[in-house]
Amino acid sequence: MSIYIESVDSFNINEVKNLKIAKKQFHFIETITDCLNEAMKSSQWHPIAIYKGNIVVGFAIYGCFGENKETWIDRILIDEQHQRKGYGREAMKLLINLVLNKYDINTIYLSIVRNNDIARALYEELGFRYTSIDDLNGELIFKYNKH
Repeated sequence: MSIYIESVDSFNINEVKNLKIAKKQFHFIETITDCLNEAMKSSQWHPIAIYKGNIVVGFAIYGCFGENKETWIDRILIDEQHQRKGYGREAMKLLINLVLNKYDINTIYLSIVRNNDIARALYEELGFRYTSIDDLNGELIFKYNKH
């Protein structure tokens, strides 16, 4: 599967902003505009476009913070027209490898809304484990440890 990721820039930002998620997923993730605004305020956040061929099919944002290099894959979404094709799984695998290597770390965090069972199953399949800790918004914090 030819999924790849690129930084969000002036060439792809409009395509990224036009991505849509299914209505039933609206309460699972912040808007892309909110994510991009957050990245403009903090240089630790890195927004990326997820491509299939030459088409932007998704979006994600990751960041590394502090002396301990606490690293988060904070948001990922696949456009509703491209869901259920395995693109999210492939993009997550790429993101995991990217952040492990870029920051020379062994641990990655992410959080999910409590009832987002599809995302939870995917993340657990990829090796993330629930930490039994919830964030300030009540989301479940998951941790990935490099083997």
